[in-house]
Amino acid sequence: MYKLIILIGPVANSPTFGDEWPQFLHNAESMPGLLREATVRIQTPLYGDSEITMIHELFFETPEALHRALASPYGQAAGETLQKITHGHMNLLIAEHKEDSIENLRNYRKDTSHADAE
Repeated sequence: MYKLIILIGPVANSPTFGDEWPQFLHNAESMPGLLREATVRIQTPLYGDSEITMIHELFFETPEALHRALASPYGQAAGETLQKITHGHMNLLIAEHKEDSIENLRNYRKDTSHADAE
């Protein structure tokens, strides 16, 4: 799975951002091939000097699906809205996304601990 990661700075806390964020969401959620999305509001930075206050992620099956979505009319409109409401103060990243269930991790740990005991 692949995702577009949008990192947004302090502008995400401004009233005008909140007024126009629903328009971005409408366009982003209408992009073809979108599987799911996630929004994270940073509560407490623990370390570092990052000014990121919000992270939004859009998930796609393949990098090609992600690029098609971005090139679509909805993707273009989402990008224009995002540029407008952040005044360009955001970062966009494309990443391969892998995740595992806690059950599988626990099973792996059990298999490893048996190997160590032998």
